[in-house]
Amino acid sequence: MATTRKPRSAQEISQKYGIPIAACYRRIRDLQSAGLLECKERKLSQQGKRISYYLSTLRNAYLFFENGKLRVKFQLKTGETDQFSDQWHDIEFKLDEEQKDTEDEKK
Repeated sequence: MATTRKPRSAQEISQKYGIPIAACYRRIRDLQSAGLLECKERKLSQQGKRISYYLSTLRNAYLFFENGKLRVKFQLKTGETDQFSDQWHDIEFKLDEEQKDTEDEKK
């Protein structure tokens, strides 16, 4: 969400959303590897450090939850669906033991 409108640095995202900087960099790396975030520019700070500014490549995300499954579909700003294709993707949730017992009782 932080990078949908304009490129932001990891430091800006960390400060604005209260995310520890290490966690912020991990999430940036994960989103980049998924193709949902890209480094748009690198600027030199006053201290002489290179700072990367990231921008979301995501135009739309569609979520649908039914019968314990989350279905997602992503559309990129380029109009492509990239590695996600035009299809819906199912994500199954792992139930903990207590939830499994409740589900079994219902059956």
